[in-house]
Amino acid sequence: MEHDITTATTGVDRDRPTAVGVVGEAEADVGPAGASSHEDVQARARPSPAYVSVPPDVWALARSIAAVLSETMPPPIRIITRTVDRIGPDRARALLGQALTVEAQGGLTLPDGHRRTPGGVFFYLVRTSDAISREDKDYIFPRQGGHPRRAGWDATPATPTPTAAPVPVAWTDETFRTLARQLQQDNTGRASTVKITVIGRPGAAIEQGQAVALALTSEKVPDLPKGLPEPPVGTRYTVFVARNQWAKVAEALAADPEDTAIIEGYAALDPRVEGIAVYATGTTTKRLQAAKRITTAATP
Repeated sequence: MEHDITTATTGVDRDRPTAVGVVGEAEADVGPAGASSHEDVQARARPSPAYVSVPPDVWALARSIAAVLSETMPPPIRIITRTVDRIGPDRARALLGQALTVEAQGGLTLPDGHRRTPGGVFFYLVRTSDAISREDKDYIFPRQGGHPRRAGWDATPATPTPTAAPVPVAWTDETFRTLARQLQQDNTGRASTVKITVIGRPGAAIEQGQAVALALTSEKVPDLPKGLPEPPVGTRYTVFVARNQWAKVAEALAADPEDTAIIEGYAALDPRVEGIAVYATGTTTKRLQAAKRITTAATP
């Protein structure tokens, strides 16, 4: 599930600040200012409570980050709110992205061997970030009376214990077979849209009734994110294009040896062609595409 953490407002009035407790038992439940009366806050607080007033957009982003991290309790939400307030939205989003990446690579463990929660990974990254000053960290993770914070603020220890980096996966043939068996046993999700774009210069074009069949082989592997398995080189694509669509493209390719075909369509593993078949829904070339843009731009 994707979470939009850029524009969420969580129903907060943008013209009203949000009061967030920052020390020990003096903290009230996080929420828009006025959600709890001043008397109620003081009744639950120790002497000399301390509060900060954060803008509504900070509050909204903090709640969105908390939702992504599956944090629903007030204490961790307060920590996230102070993090956004202190280091800014951009850096907070960047730390969230790092936390999700670490989670995707196997996560981090606590000293007792248990895996940290996604929120715990986020708090660990905040604590250990060299880009966040000690002053900012003391603001985000406040102490009271020089004593450690009470239990339950987050899942990370007061002094983070270094953990080993995730062990790289050995992508053997057996790894792929095991994954395939596991995925087949699970409730498979459904793809609502599948689309492929093939860019290159085809060789021979074989006409078959109202269709034209092409063959292209991909020898180039793009730079992939770290941790992904290496795809095979030399994948062959058999492309089927409607004859009336191909005529103009074939003429453009014949006229310009530097031009390149752009074919969009539906891809399927098709044993009839012993590989991947692409059923074209749209076909053009780079030069034809550029000419179309120029014409469109010039049209009043």
